Amino acid sequence: MSVELTPYPFDFVKRQSAARNVAGREHHVVVIVGGGVAGLTAALALAVQGVRSVVIEADDTVCFGSRAICISRRSLEIFERLGAVGDMLEKGLAWTGGRSFYHGREVLRFSMPDDENQHLPPMINIEQYYIEEYLVRALDQYSDLVDIRWSSRVSAVTQQGTDVLLDVEQDGAVHQIVADWVIACDGGRSTVREALDLHLQGTAYEGVYIIADIALETGLPTERLAWFDPPSNPGSTILMHRQPDNIWRIDYQLRDDEDPHEAVKAENVLPRVRAHLDMIGEKGTWSPLWISLYRANALTLEKYRHGRVFFAGDAAHLVPIFGVRGANSSIDDADNLAWKLAAVVKGRADQSLLDSYSTERVFAAHENLKQGMKSTEFMAPPTFAFQLMREAVLDLALDTPRVASLINPRQTSAIRYEQSSAISRDDQDHLFACGPHRGEVLQSVQLRHVDLQGRKSVVHATQLVLVGQCLVLLFSETAVVPPDIGRVVQDFARSGLAVRVLAVCGQPPVDAVGGEYLIDSDGRMAAAYDAAPGTVYVVRPDGHVFGRWRSLSGTGLAQALGALQGRGEEVRV
Repeated sequence: MSVELTPYPFDFVKRQSAARNVAGREHHVVVIVGGGVAGLTAALALAVQGVRSVVIEADDTVCFGSRAICISRRSLEIFERLGAVGDMLEKGLAWTGGRSFYHGREVLRFSMPDDENQHLPPMINIEQYYIEEYLVRALDQYSDLVDIRWSSRVSAVTQQGTDVLLDVEQDGAVHQIVADWVIACDGGRSTVREALDLHLQGTAYEGVYIIADIALETGLPTERLAWFDPPSNPGSTILMHRQPDNIWRIDYQLRDDEDPHEAVKAENVLPRVRAHLDMIGEKGTWSPLWISLYRANALTLEKYRHGRVFFAGDAAHLVPIFGVRGANSSIDDADNLAWKLAAVVKGRADQSLLDSYSTERVFAAHENLKQGMKSTEFMAPPTFAFQLMREAVLDLALDTPRVASLINPRQTSAIRYEQSSAISRDDQDHLFACGPHRGEVLQSVQLRHVDLQGRKSVVHATQLVLVGQCLVLLFSETAVVPPDIGRVVQDFARSGLAVRVLAVCGQPPVDAVGGEYLIDSDGRMAAAYDAAPGTVYVVRPDGHVFGRWRSLSGTGLAQALGALQGRGEEVRV
């Protein structure tokens, strides 16, 4: 249930698709059902790799209203790789931490990692409609590869051997599309999921929150603000986030004795918002924009691949808002699937690689749900026992700072994949004392990059990951790539797999004329990665470490890359 009170300060452009007058059935390699954050990210990630797709979107514009607002550094890294991050950084509001209060006193002040090794903020606040709009704009340059069909709706889905048959409604008519692959990104009420008779499993919490967006000009900083049992809403919790365009999102929990259908009415919401603003000393003019109800769910499918249909985003899982894992995990879903599906479509990998999408992202969903449930049970205690525990922690935190960590909202972070066919089983991970483990995302460190023309620039390690390309980091005293490894790279290039090898040197070598390499002059990366000359990290196209070795021959690299393609078993090296 939602109520729009005043138009948002954003021009929601109505979009139209050409009417379909197709004789017989259309055929497409990839059809994406749903044009929200997950679907648009998947379409862009595929297009950058030259894979065509059709996006079926029921609405005639990007979303509106109060939806996802917090985008993590990990998501920004993905958008940077896809060439879509510029507008988001320009519009979004960066933040690094937050504060929590109990009975008017501060009980927690937290901060997220943010130093010179990071070139992107840990989090930005930006409304979801901006994210979707910027993705649509990014897709404009791939109009020959992506067809977004607005005001179209999938009404039936049938798998037939190696095909998926979709009934699509548009302009009062129904036509059929045959797809080789379908990515279902059609939200929490997924039509595709229902058509395949699949069901989300997990926990649905009874607690209800009101979400209110208001326009308010204020000098309050951009940070996560939380109040427990405040005078303005006794026995409840209030969250507050600043968004672009002087919009503030205020979330507050309803008490058990309140009727949600009455509580969501403007005449009941606005006085409580006013009381909260009075409590924090905000006396300026404000106006309401949007009011909606929210219920916390911790639900997931147990498999995200069903034949030739994949599920991503809210169609695959529903995650509590606490810790901002919803949209961010959807972006990770799309990024994980896109490079694997592109590799299969382009003939660079075996179809077995696609199974790792489900394995990895289902594992990630359970990790996100576990953390989200901990946050939910603290923010909105589901039982009297949880309520007593929270009050005890908050009371202790007033005078015992070390207890405050229990109040931490556990912001989203990149997941380490532990069991997957697309992660090396025969690397030497156990020999390393620090650095990114296999399955973890690449750890950002500031370096100097020397390109093929000898030009130097500052680069961060996460920026070395390119779309659809495997990255090999070879720690060396020189910038010369060993001949046997060079031959492996050439062999895989002929098979269509792009592999980039970068030597990481302590000082500019004298024998690197015409080569591309990295300079780690202060040894920062070597220390962070526990690397010595001969150490090799193999990184997947999504930035997750495939494996790491103290030394790796050309034969070993060939075996590792072959396993990453889903072709053959790795051999211990």
